[in-house]
Amino acid sequence: MLSLYQCMREESAAILAAAKRLNDNQVEKILLLLEDCFKNKKKLLLTGVGKSGIVARKLSATFTSIGITSIYLNPLDALHGDLGIVDKDDLCILLSNSGETKELIQLIPHLRKKGSIQIGILGNLDSTLASKSDFLLDAGVDKEVCPLNLAPTASTTVAMAIGDALAVVWMEKRGISKKDFAINHPAGTLGRKLTLKVSDLMKPSNQLNPLFKDSSLREIISEITRGSIGSCWIKERSQDNKLIGLITDGDLRRALKNYDPKKWETLVAEEIMTNDPIVITSDLFAIEALELMEKNKKKPISLLPVIDKDNEFIGILRLHDLIQAGLS
Repeated sequence: MLSLYQCMREESAAILAAAKRLNDNQVEKILLLLEDCFKNKKKLLLTGVGKSGIVARKLSATFTSIGITSIYLNPLDALHGDLGIVDKDDLCILLSNSGETKELIQLIPHLRKKGSIQIGILGNLDSTLASKSDFLLDAGVDKEVCPLNLAPTASTTVAMAIGDALAVVWMEKRGISKKDFAINHPAGTLGRKLTLKVSDLMKPSNQLNPLFKDSSLREIISEITRGSIGSCWIKERSQDNKLIGLITDGDLRRALKNYDPKKWETLVAEEIMTNDPIVITSDLFAIEALELMEKNKKKPISLLPVIDKDNEFIGILRLHDLIQAGLS
């Protein structure tokens, strides 16, 4: 009776056996082709039929995610018009366990006419596809994990592992950084942390009316309430937009607590505002803003005024916006 452990052990053994058979010379040439593909903005096409086609789709997605323009080419559709996507010197990786997939054999002459370079990840190096490929990687397995030795299991796992390994080794050689990776994964946690900037999430100044040092309590409450921003910014009555103070909900509550109610009618912004609020610039990453908010242990920060290089107020960044963007 097969167990999951035994099945996985057999698949891992098939990967290890394939790794030992790799031709270093072929691998190095393929990595150079991938680098040329990246540098010269050529396409990497992957094609296969059935389960090999599914592996090809996955590997195409992997290469695209690391910066190489990659497309899954359905061989049947290619023969009926989609061949138009192929340009001279594009790379085409052919995946087939038998090496005798008729749709791929029919496709190769047309790829050659287009000037494409063929790389075979094949389970049979004595096959028709092997003889027609420019470069070869041996993805052969002794048998499938399937007890009937029929369902593609070990063979697809090995082909996937070889494709993944090519992608990862190329990444390392090219020096792909987390930031490079994040550009193609903006919706993921890493992508959000490494691509979203303060300018992407802040409320711009045109949504916030400025108040002045002599603005009344009524004006302050009205502006804090407007738009549910929860703050208002203070400037001089001059033409520039230099930030001289910030009033938040917390500042307002503390003022009402500390001042006698009889004085509330005469309270002005200068008596309530924080004179030297912590600020941030719009070009910093949003994750840096979150770290700045969290570092302040004495007084929790939920709002950061955003200033430009001339120290003029250009917006406000709220903790709520950072959380909503998935950064916390």
